[in-house]
Amino acid sequence: MAKPSALAEERVQKPRAETRGRAAETRPLELDRLIHERIRLGIVSALAVNESLTFNDLKKLMKTTDGNLSVHARKLEEARYIACAKFFEGRLPKTEYRLTPLGRKALERYLDHMEALIQATRDR
Repeated sequence: MAKPSALAEERVQKPRAETRGRAAETRPLELDRLIHERIRLGIVSALAVNESLTFNDLKKLMKTTDGNLSVHARKLEEARYIACAKFFEGRLPKTEYRLTPLGRKALERYLDHMEALIQATRDR
């Protein structure tokens, strides 16, 4: 395989740090894709109005399967938007979720963005 010429390498140089920062500032805000998914938005929204909810509570609210809820909750946990506590109630295992401060901020940003999009659409 031939090595790219020096001229070709110059054309694919990365932008300088100061240029990257300015480009990010002028770029429109993007929706938080993590929250935008229907089940994850439902989980975060339900936890925003409840101190905590169990796995089964969320499963009923979202009308979804164990596996589907588990995958979506795990993604939110990995992003630190929700916290999970596992414990036993008598002999029964329980999983309880809470919205973290970071998750609350992410939801607020998401809702602000959605409100701005709705307003922009109405102003047309």
